[in-house]
Order: sequence, then structure tokens, then C-alpha cells
Amino acid sequence: MPDVLPTRARIVIIGGGVGGASVAYHLAERGERDVLLLERSELTSGSTFHSAGLVGQLRSDPALTRMNVYSAELYRKLEAGGGEHAPGWVESGSLRLASSPERLEEIRRQAGWAARSGLPLELISAEEARELFPLMSTDGVLGAAYTPTDGHVDPSRLCYALAALARANGVTIAQRTRVVGINIAKGQVSGVRTDQGDVECEIVVDCGGMFAAEIGRLAGVRIPVVPMSHQYVVTAPLPVGSMPADRPLPSLRDPDLLVYYRQEVDGLVMGGYERQSAPWTASARSYDAVPADFNGKLLSPDWDRFSEIIENAQVRVPVLADTGITTMINGPEAFTPDNEFCLGETDVAGFFVAAGFCAHGIAGAGGIGRVMADWVLDGDPGMDLWHMDVRRFGRHYRSPGYTLVRTVENYESYYDIRYPAAERSAGRPLRTSPAYSWHAAHGAVFGEKAGWERVNHYSDAGSEQLRPRGWAGRHWSPCVEPEHRAVREAAGLFDESSFAKISISGTDAAAFCAHVFAGRVDRAPGAVVYTQALNDRGGIEMDVTLTRLAEDEFLVVTGTAFGTHDLGWLRRQARLTGASVRLADVTGAEACFGLWGPQARELLAPLTPASLGSADFPFGTMQETTVGDIPVRAVRVTFVGELGWELYCSTEFGAALWRTLADTGARPCGYRAIESLRLEKGYRVWGADITPETTPDEAGLAFAVRKEGEFVGRAALLAARERGLARTLRCLVLDDPRAVALGGEPVRLGGEVVGQVTSGGYGYTVARSIAYAYLPAGTAEGTELSVQVDGTWERAAVAPSPLYDPRGERIRA
Repeated sequence: MPDVLPTRARIVIIGGGVGGASVAYHLAERGERDVLLLERSELTSGSTFHSAGLVGQLRSDPALTRMNVYSAELYRKLEAGGGEHAPGWVESGSLRLASSPERLEEIRRQAGWAARSGLPLELISAEEARELFPLMSTDGVLGAAYTPTDGHVDPSRLCYALAALARANGVTIAQRTRVVGINIAKGQVSGVRTDQGDVECEIVVDCGGMFAAEIGRLAGVRIPVVPMSHQYVVTAPLPVGSMPADRPLPSLRDPDLLVYYRQEVDGLVMGGYERQSAPWTASARSYDAVPADFNGKLLSPDWDRFSEIIENAQVRVPVLADTGITTMINGPEAFTPDNEFCLGETDVAGFFVAAGFCAHGIAGAGGIGRVMADWVLDGDPGMDLWHMDVRRFGRHYRSPGYTLVRTVENYESYYDIRYPAAERSAGRPLRTSPAYSWHAAHGAVFGEKAGWERVNHYSDAGSEQLRPRGWAGRHWSPCVEPEHRAVREAAGLFDESSFAKISISGTDAAAFCAHVFAGRVDRAPGAVVYTQALNDRGGIEMDVTLTRLAEDEFLVVTGTAFGTHDLGWLRRQARLTGASVRLADVTGAEACFGLWGPQARELLAPLTPASLGSADFPFGTMQETTVGDIPVRAVRVTFVGELGWELYCSTEFGAALWRTLADTGARPCGYRAIESLRLEKGYRVWGADITPETTPDEAGLAFAVRKEGEFVGRAALLAARERGLARTLRCLVLDDPRAVALGGEPVRLGGEVVGQVTSGGYGYTVARSIAYAYLPAGTAEGTELSVQVDGTWERAAVAPSPLYDPRGERIRA
């Protein structure tokens, strides 16, 4: 019989795996008692019971590393408590081998990530690795990274422990209760329907794992996860004396061979990520449907597909060639198209998701439970989790086919070295500018962002001698330099049609914008304001330009990948305030082209009746006019630090407008040039230099915050000013111009790691390697420090910012 089902609960969690149990536990830890956890079968019967249980803490992303560190601390604490709540935590440590020069370079960079996070990672030799893991062969191993505080846990015991603690704190758990519907009233969750009765609620948290997409469909929400067949084996006992008697073996990963291992009593658990994957396509229509009776079950072993992993595993651990296999586990795991979790609130108010654990969910489960409890109760996860936010997946991920090919590509490259600026190939091209055919015909090299095909650069090459060393040189192109110089010396033309655009209109539009944005936005129609939207902690949630098109209409322009985030943020604020506004994504309705450089005015002037002089067309204003035969909205702004305009037109005019502008002689340029130009100018990028965890004052953006009036986050910002700044974003220049930091590298001051690079690159005009990092407040210009680039500490110094045109004279020329 099912557990007793209440008729009402404030919060309903769907899914009794380790994710749902962790969310329930952490809600209860926060003092929330009115919580109901529903499980269609029995606890752990989805993917949790067959998980391998590895807990590695270090990731390239600092926020995820913090979440994983918290998980390990929680599991360690539960184990120390003993009894029924002990999750079987074994602090075995972990080894990550480098079996290629490229992988050795990667683990050296990972040592830098560990240094910035305070993790005790050690770089050791192949022989030192073999002393820790005596079963391994060192053939081809060039080195290893060892993290002594990593480990593994029993996933089922962990789930039961968290669920028992949640129940002891007042959470109700109903097993054998299947959700068959979710009630929505006026865009807000109002209840769930189950096969045991209905439950009224205010909030639903979808922790359904491989069932998450099906649960989302009950609320009209798309959650792009695909169940992938993931296999591992448990070996028979290894020869007596082959393993240390006084300590457990560390878990071992050899990503060049695609394999991982951990100790299981007297044998090993061994698995990997094969190059020929198998999505569990139970339904050709949706690719993510799971049979109704698939509870506590496994898939049939696929030994042919696993043969690649077996052969590779025996290369690194030769004794496996003579060791039998006790069990083959083939269990579906929910993977996402980018190998990151799906967390947060969806477009349906009150409908949250915590899914997409991608075979590393046990490592993140503790941290996920904590941030989700904060997200549900405070409306804010407390850290920058945009890359895990379910809203990062735009409308194109509603396509099951697109989701599938992106997920398969991700799975099959799971252990590949992910070089910065590497491009994915699956599902392309999908979203294209009206000028796409022109770009392709003229030698464009495309990159992809949020499904958009965007020009990285064209094919005319500059000097190969400027190529950076190491990782920064992997996807560097000599074609960027001539485009950069054209913008500084003459004029460059950019296709920015992919930039996300959000319309705000309605009777309350002006008041709503004044409430949401921190800048002075109460200006006349035609004004363009650079501004931020802050959260209740004073952190930067949006970094945009806001154009007032009319008394009751505004246009937000934001980054290509941030449209869904920003629209979701605005919709939440509209719900909270009850403002009478219409919010709409209008990205595809308009093309946008940027014309910038000292010759921009003279090239544009013959094409338009508008007077382009600064007196008639000042910086930070917009005018409706024509360019050639095309009606446009001309906006005088810049993201490259030069005179110029962004020109918007209805999409059907886009190809003609691009041809008209290209015929002026302005050099067509790509996004790689924009990056180098903006670095010289010190322009910030949201998600890197500025995040929900940084305030405008810390980021050097206090000038964009108005002094009067109330707005979201003002109280927190004023409180932070009372406390005083602890850190500020600073510009660094490295002594060696060929040593280029790209983001994430630790920064050391006086022998102590004090921060990390937020973004970096090479400035072709200033001829310097540039990086940005948050340093202790008061760090003086000229202060010497060091930045770890590809494992080597490089000398650097704090520089004045911006490095180029510090007075902004060229912008306002």
C-alpha cells in the first residue's frame, strides 16, 4: 500500500532518488516542514540504485566545485555519525592520469583550478601514481593529478539516509505514488494529480532523473534530458595481495583511454564512455520517454559496445585480462546536451527542476540539494549557476531530435579535452542571420552560440608570429589580427543579429523598468542606457542596453546566450510586482549590424538622410531613419571602443542592409575581433567578469547605478557600501605577450592565491596579454603579481584600465 497522502503541501518534490532526497533534506534543514516527496515506485528505483558512486570535487567551474566540496563534506559528516544514516562514504582519494602530452597540459591547468578553490590536489609522477594504485601499468603515463579528499559513496545508502533525516524533520514521503498530472492556474503551479489522489501545492520540484522530461511535459515545460545507456562491470576478486591491505585504492581515471575504476570490496568497478554510445530511445517520437513499468530495472548488457572499454581497461590494469566479471550493470542515466545539470525555476511559476545528473550526479547531489533549497525558499540559489540553469536551453531544445544529437555528441566526447573556444558540430546549422549566405560565400569561419551560426572570423590571415603558447593557441587564428586593426584604423562591419532582444511594453513599462534596472532609465524616447539589473544580494543578474522606443515601450539588448535568462528574470519580477507589462522575445524579428571605426561616420553618411554629427546624433541615443533603401533604427553605442552605430532592421531587409553596408568598403569582421577589442577597452562580459555574485561597485560599474530612487537590490548594494569593498575587478598585463590567460587561471599576490582570471586574451593594438581578475580592494596600479598559465606562473602587473583610449575620446568623436 502507498504511504498516506496528504491533500495539501506547500512544496511537492517528484522523484525519490538521491536528488529528490537531498532537496527534501535541505528544505527541512532550512526549517521548511510542509514538504511532500512523491516516488512512483520505491526510493532509489530510478538511476540512483545503479550509479557507480564516484565523488570527484574539482571542476573547471568554481561554483560547481564549491557544490561538490560541500557534497563531500556532507557525506563525510553523515558517515562520521554512523548508524543507519551512514552513506558508506570512503575517502579513498582519486587519481587522474595523463597518457598524452595534451592531457598532461590539462591536468596542470586543473592544478590551477584546485589552487584557486583550496583543494589539496598534487601533481605526481607516473611511478608515484602506481604506488597509490599498484594494479596500474605506467606504460605511456606522463604524470597524474592526485586529490586525497575525493572518494566514493553507496548511492542507495546515501539516498535512504537523506530521506530518513528529511522524514525525521517533518517531510512526508509517499512511495508507490505516481504523478499523472500537474495543475497550472494563470501560469502558476496549483497542484499535482496522482494515482492515489490530488494534492494542492504552491511549488513543484521535478527531481525525476531520467523521468524528468516526462514530468515536465505534464506542466507544459520542456526539460532537455535524454536517457543514455551507461555500462560498467564489477569484477571478481583480484589476486590476493594485489591491493593494499591498510587503505582503499584511490579511484582512477584514464580519460585518454576513456576508462575509470574504483575499488569494490576485493574487486573493481570499471566503466567508461565509449565512442559509439547508445541512447535509450524507448520512443522514436520523444527520445526521452521511459516505459511505465521501468522501476528498479536495468537494460540488457551490450557486450559488443563495451568491448572498447574492456580492451582499454586492460591496457591500464593488465590483471583484468585474467580476472572474471561478476556483474555487468547497464543502467540508463539522464544526460543533458552540454553535460551540465538542469536546475532552477522554469517558465511556469513555482515549477522547479533538479535533474540532468549526467553520471556525475552523486558528486553533486549534496550541493544540488542545498542550492535548490535556497532557490525555492529565497528565489535565488546564492551563487552564479547560470550554466546549470534549465532556462539556458532556448526554444530550439524543444526539438527532441536536436536535443538527441547534441546529447549523443556530448556523451561520446565526455572524456575529451575541452579546449576553450572549441566548437561543437551536431545539429548545425540551425539559427542563421539573413546575411548568412553572404558570410559563407565570402570565407567566413563560423562558430555556434545558443544555436546561432555566428562569424568567428573570415579567412584573410595576419601574422602567425602572434600565436599564443599552450591552450590559448589551440583555436587561435591569425585572421583575427587584421580585423581588429581594421576597426581601430578604418572601419569594421559586424553581424550581431544573434544578440538577444526583449521587448517591454504596456502601461506600467516605464515604472517597471525603473524598478528592475539600477541605471537612470527614466529618459525620453530615443535614449539608450547601459544598465544592470540586480538581485536581492546586490549581484548583477542582467547587463544590458535599454533603449526607450516610446513612452510605453522599451527594448532590452543582451548577449546571445542570455536571452532566456534575462526574459525569465524579467517575468519573475513582473509576477512579484503585478506590473501590467508585456514581455516578449523579439530576437528573430530584427537583424542587427554594427559599423564601427574612425571612418564609420564618413562611410555611413552618404547612405542616410540623418545627420550623424555628435551634436545631432549624440552617443547613447537612437534615431529612426533609412540606410540605402532600408528603414532602420540607428543606435549610437559601441562594444569595441570606437565611433559607430548598431543598425537594426526588420529581418526581411537584413540581407539587403548587409550588402549595402559591405559595399561601403568597411571590413567584415567576426566575434573573435570583438573579444580582443573589448578586452583593450575594459568592457565587462556577464557570466565571466560580472555575475550574480558580483556587485556593480566591485566590478567598477558604479557609474551605471543611479543615486536616487528605489530599485531591486538597492538595499543590499547600500549595505555592501557600508561594509566597504573587499575586492575589485582589475586589469592585469602579463610580461610575456605570448602567455595568454583565457579564464579560470589562479592569480597569486605575495605568494598567496587571491583570485582567478575572469577573462583574458591578446590586445593587438596595445600589444599586450590582458587579463581581468578580482583582487583585494586597494591593490595599487603597478603591483606585481603572477598568473598561472598552463601550469606555469607568469609575471604580471596591475594596469590602469582601460588600456585603450582611457578618456573615451574616440567613442564620442
